[in-house]
Amino acid sequence: MSETAEQVVDRVRFGADGLLPAIIQQYDSKEVLMLGYMNAEALRRTLTEGRVTFWSRSRQEYWRKGDTSGHVQYVKGAALDCDADTLLVEVDQIGAACHTGARRCFDVDPLTPGILQEP
Repeated sequence: MSETAEQVVDRVRFGADGLLPAIIQQYDSKEVLMLGYMNAEALRRTLTEGRVTFWSRSRQEYWRKGDTSGHVQYVKGAALDCDADTLLVEVDQIGAACHTGARRCFDVDPLTPGILQEP
């Protein structure tokens, strides 16, 4: 039996700020594209409309990926983590995921961690 969007929202453990971190992943290549945040309404919209909707923490408004850029994220699947406090959304990303124009937000500032040495 499938859950309704409302049943899913009721199970989510939103943070004290009312937000849920959402990891966005390309469905076929498994590339991690970006991280965004959703409140309950953004989650409902994402689960029912087939396009990813976020809550902008800086602008304090909803934004649906691609409405202004054309770089749309079509929802292919979604899963909550074991604690129901983080969401993984599998998408078909059209164009760049990052606002900088990069394919992935994590392409912008790569780090090279070293192996820690004991003192």
